[in-house]
Amino acid sequence: MRYFVHIGYNGLKYNGWQKQPGVMNVQGVIEQALNQVLKTPIFINGCGRTDARVHASQFFFHMDVEQPWDFDLIFRMNKVLPGNIAIFDIIPMDGQQHARFDAVQRSYDYFIHTYKNPFLNGLSSFYLVDKLDFDKMKQAAAILPNYKDYRAFCTSPDKYEHTLCYVRSASLSVDENGDHLRFQISSNRFLSKMIRIIMGQLLKIGKGVLSVEEFESYLINNKTPDLITPAHPEGLYLSKVTYPYLNLPPRQQFSSVLQMQADLTWERL
Repeated sequence: MRYFVHIGYNGLKYNGWQKQPGVMNVQGVIEQALNQVLKTPIFINGCGRTDARVHASQFFFHMDVEQPWDFDLIFRMNKVLPGNIAIFDIIPMDGQQHARFDAVQRSYDYFIHTYKNPFLNGLSSFYLVDKLDFDKMKQAAAILPNYKDYRAFCTSPDKYEHTLCYVRSASLSVDENGDHLRFQISSNRFLSKMIRIIMGQLLKIGKGVLSVEEFESYLINNKTPDLITPAHPEGLYLSKVTYPYLNLPPRQQFSSVLQMQADLTWERL
């Protein structure tokens, strides 16, 4: 029987989702917990690969289990797993649906705060910047859905069969004080470090180091910037994964960053 498992995790202490020898990773920790609880080797396939220190407020993996369990698996798994990984739902599937290949849209949030805040440490990226040009950053973000080839914003484009990404939406928001930023982007797929590279470019635009026209020229000409500076990983969240047959709201509708700042008024630029 195939099951989809709906989870969330704080990725700060992990070297990404993907299982690798010798480093702490989310996939390996979950497989170890499943083996312990189900008393049989279980191998799982995730909906994507998050980078080291990147979070997921919604993530899915699938697993095949030969014998059904007769206990509350969600409860037992959450008892065994560390506090930075949570199981939300286990959904039986009718067939061989694939958590990664069947996903039709993925959405990410990226959060920045511009003053040192110990309560946001590891949950949002800290950039000590002042007087960012939010209007130009917004203009650049709005350009993204107009283009399909994102070769210019990828650290290793040659490892892919193609670098086409169908970005459906991209927007930038800021709180009323101008010291908390939120970048949101949705697409059918993303390339290696693509969102962090885009965010790094948007910050350069905000600082006046890069023009909106130069930013767009990279997309027009598929030209990689001479200096790629990806934004910090800890501000990035995989926040929504959608399938043709499964469209669950995230258990945590927004990331912890927004939950901790519920009194902030966010205004779309």
